[in-house]
Amino acid sequence: MKRQTEEWLLLADNDLYAAEIIIKADYPLTNIIAFHCQQTIEKYLKAYLIENGIPLIKTHDLIKLNDMTKGIKDLGIDEKKLIIISEVYIESRYPGDLGLLPNGMPTEEQVKVFIEYAKEIKVIINTELGK
Repeated sequence: MKRQTEEWLLLADNDLYAAEIIIKADYPLTNIIAFHCQQTIEKYLKAYLIENGIPLIKTHDLIKLNDMTKGIKDLGIDEKKLIIISEVYIESRYPGDLGLLPNGMPTEEQVKVFIEYAKEIKVIINTELGK
């Protein structure tokens, strides 16, 4: 495996770990959890692209990254979930309407789903990379 791929995987694992730690806090910061879940998925997709010789582009767009992976292989990733996580990610760390679900901050239940989905992506990518 390429060194750069391993570095992206480590960063993805770190984001997932952060989300899992934060959800256990007395006051779970759901917007921050959503941010880390988006980052986890983005970094796993980028690791897969790097390992397959695809030059990275500067984007946080999960749909675009997933489309790029399809040029290699359709990994069966649920794009509806990618869209939801992307909507929450946009400007999720700043006040205002951007980056929030239509009803405001994501709920604990919603971010638990995001964490599980990030774990699914991890399994898909690690399996494809033979890890």
